[in-house]
Amino acid sequence: MIKSSNPALNATIFEQAKVTSTSTEKMTVQGTVNKTSVLLLCAIFTASWTWGMPTSQAMGLGLVGAIGGLVVGIITHLKKETAYITAPAYALLQGLFLGGISSMLEQRYPGIVIQAIGLTFGTMFALLGAYKSGLIKVTENFKLGVAAATGGIALFYFASFILGFFGIHFSVINGSGIMGIGFSLIVVVIASLNLVMDFDFIEEGEEIGAPKYMEWYAAFGLIVTLIWLYIEILRLLSKLRDRR
Repeated sequence: MIKSSNPALNATIFEQAKVTSTSTEKMTVQGTVNKTSVLLLCAIFTASWTWGMPTSQAMGLGLVGAIGGLVVGIITHLKKETAYITAPAYALLQGLFLGGISSMLEQRYPGIVIQAIGLTFGTMFALLGAYKSGLIKVTENFKLGVAAATGGIALFYFASFILGFFGIHFSVINGSGIMGIGFSLIVVVIASLNLVMDFDFIEEGEEIGAPKYMEWYAAFGLIVTLIWLYIEILRLLSKLRDRR
């Protein structure tokens, strides 16, 4: 079976959790939805806090949140049974990062944040509806394609980060030209399709009887995807604004 392109959510992880758990309580979709809501509130709380700060202070806390969120995210992935603690911590830390970067971009492009939030949640609910209605079928080829595309994007971002230390920058891709906007559109589409993959694997977790603590872990996986989608939409909107 092809794994989810979201490393936090895949069938193998659910199977491993089922084997190693001794709990009689099982994961449910509704439980995952409830816990996702809690994580969203955590992220909104800290994002609202940094939003009203001076830019330099907000960006400083944003950097702390980004690094701290990465560390806690790795811990969550390795110690899934502790996700009821680490997933909220991750959301709080990422909220610092989101508040900082959102505040900075809002000052440069007034109104961009509310547009990005609306597009992020609008995309999520539209895809959830399409998935539940059967308009989007999560076949093995679909999984393979999304996983390959996501891996390619991750490799490109990693290479860009490393090459940046040597003064090599992909200005055409990162700029506001046609190619830059086209690249951002593709990334937004791939990030959106990862949401569909997440929906599918959460349902699979319920079907195979994954332990209750996996609700927190699955909620963490959804938050990871939503944050990625929001950031990519912000990047796309900023490029479009630069063309005005």
